[in-house]
Amino acid sequence: MNREIFFLPAGEGEQRLCIFHSPATQTVGRVLYLHPFAEEMNKTRRMASLAARAMAQAGYAVLQMDLRGCGDSSGDFHQASWASWQDDVRLGLTWLDCHAGDSPLWLWSLRASSLLASEAWGRAVNHLFWQPVTSGQLALQQFLRMKMAAELGGGQKKGVVQTLKQQLAGGEAVEVAGYRLSPDLANGLETARLVPAGPAARVEWIDITSRAMGGPSAVVFAPVVQQAMNTWHDAGWRVAARQVVGPSFWASTEIETSPALIDASLEALL
Repeated sequence: MNREIFFLPAGEGEQRLCIFHSPATQTVGRVLYLHPFAEEMNKTRRMASLAARAMAQAGYAVLQMDLRGCGDSSGDFHQASWASWQDDVRLGLTWLDCHAGDSPLWLWSLRASSLLASEAWGRAVNHLFWQPVTSGQLALQQFLRMKMAAELGGGQKKGVVQTLKQQLAGGEAVEVAGYRLSPDLANGLETARLVPAGPAARVEWIDITSRAMGGPSAVVFAPVVQQAMNTWHDAGWRVAARQVVGPSFWASTEIETSPALIDASLEALL
């Protein structure tokens, strides 16, 4: 297994930081990882790296990419848009086509990036969802509430979220938890839904829970999650769902990992 770090040209003088984990054995599949939104990306880097290495050890060619305005890629966060992130996904898929053969293709996403992964890409793409967010509107609302929590803690008045939405609607970027959010990105996120698109393939859906549920027969998903799974199943996708016990590592104060999630993912990819 080898790891290569490089900058991938993205047009108009821009570039995207990429990490490619080449498989230790014959390639059995290709995986493009899409990191989560804003600060969750930093919280989950360690976990994503461990999982990518484990996948490569199992024979998967894994490409990690910092999207526009994120990490060490070109641009600032406020310059990112949903459309530019869609372009980045296409860029990553094309790179895998050119450098990793033609084995089965997976989009591996975490939290809100699953909304981006579920777009139509004009090809058969399997999905590995980690704790996916089913509604972009809800994801945006939760992100804006971080500003509300900070300002209420400082004695500010209520109505913070509504004010932020009005600013975005007026074409103004807003700052939340150190991130300047552009109207273009906010609008794209808000309208995104975790719904099937493109040719039907496989969906491996893994949720993380804080406590054991008493065996596979006792696994129960939230109604909104179960409804989303049913929508994919009804559209002809082969949906398999499971839960693992572990920390909410995307939101924890300290950097945490979940070995059980990595093990479950390797089983799911088979």
